[in-house]
Amino acid sequence: MDFDALFEAQIEDLKAEGNYRIFAEMERKCGAFPKALNHHDGKVRDVTVWCSNDYLGMGQHPDVVKAMVETAQSCGTGAGGTRNISGTNHHHLLLEAELADLHNKEAALLFSSGYVSNWAALSTLGSRLPNAVILSDALNHASMIEGIRHSRADKVLWKHNDPKDLDEKLAAIPADQPKIVAFESVYSMDGDIAPIKEIVEVAEKHGAMTYLDEVHAVGLYGPRGGGIAEQEGLMDRITLIEGTLGKAYGTFGGYITGSAALCDFIRSFASGFIFTTALPPAVAAAATTSIKHLKASSMERMRQRRQVIKLRGMLDAIGIPHMQNPSHIIPVMVGNPVKCRMISDMLMDDWGIYVQPINYPTVPKGTERLRITPSPLHSDDDIEYLVQALSELWSHCAIARQVA
Repeated sequence: MDFDALFEAQIEDLKAEGNYRIFAEMERKCGAFPKALNHHDGKVRDVTVWCSNDYLGMGQHPDVVKAMVETAQSCGTGAGGTRNISGTNHHHLLLEAELADLHNKEAALLFSSGYVSNWAALSTLGSRLPNAVILSDALNHASMIEGIRHSRADKVLWKHNDPKDLDEKLAAIPADQPKIVAFESVYSMDGDIAPIKEIVEVAEKHGAMTYLDEVHAVGLYGPRGGGIAEQEGLMDRITLIEGTLGKAYGTFGGYITGSAALCDFIRSFASGFIFTTALPPAVAAAATTSIKHLKASSMERMRQRRQVIKLRGMLDAIGIPHMQNPSHIIPVMVGNPVKCRMISDMLMDDWGIYVQPINYPTVPKGTERLRITPSPLHSDDDIEYLVQALSELWSHCAIARQVA
């Protein structure tokens, strides 16, 4: 059997639909964010990145870079093993203590990524809690879906951000059955924010555990960057808060926080933690430095919000359709996969602007978009240049504008 032919046939189908993914080859320039180098067809060009998840530019903050370099020089590069077999470094414990403090929890546990932390924690909770049922928001991230699926626990979907539907679904489950309500704070593609207080109150009413993914909120919201739950004063009412180090904190890795018993439970039974190499100590040290900085400094968050508001206002003024939401994520709606790819290519080729097209299956068909994430390091001139480019391309591609 010609397996390559089977692979290629499905790839061709993706291309025909306009959903084939092309990776932009980027080279970040330390100290120059959001500027970067793009390698393409043997040439190198300067571009401005408008779609990074390094939301605050902390990946190039001098103190964070210094912490990573100095720790690599003192500890070497890798951790040398799993956390159980020689891989637990002093810097891991310092970082876990910093994360527990960030979310006002007893303990924290590090993972190799935010995807793995969700997959490992949910799969362990669902499989090890007898007769557990996991109630999952309908728009939860793929990592949460995979973790729930792998757990083989009963799963109940509830309507996105709908506490009333969650209440009805919980009421239908026996009172003595362990229940886990899994949801996110900021949803990455639409940028909407969950009604956390209402969800927590419904969960408490039914004795359910709450599992909150804050990966697109940590560092960005709350007085110390603890996320939406901190901003709303709800951290103490949430059983488990999961987050990432790879977005606003500008480094790498994922984590969970909760009670000492909960974190020890996941540590002891989660295969995604037990059987994988620990984070490099230098990464842990850099993450600790980033978290400490954003606990004390609100300047980056305030500057980012200013730039988000400015860009939204300018898009409104010229009728470029973008999804309204209260977060830092600006989904500019195209609604056609081919045109979405085309606009992205023309922005890069003609304007030196990099915005990755977001197509199916990441978002539903017909909702293709450019996901723009202003940072505190994008200048007013950067914003004006982006808006000018979008305006001209919207006309060029004959895409409808919104009428004020």
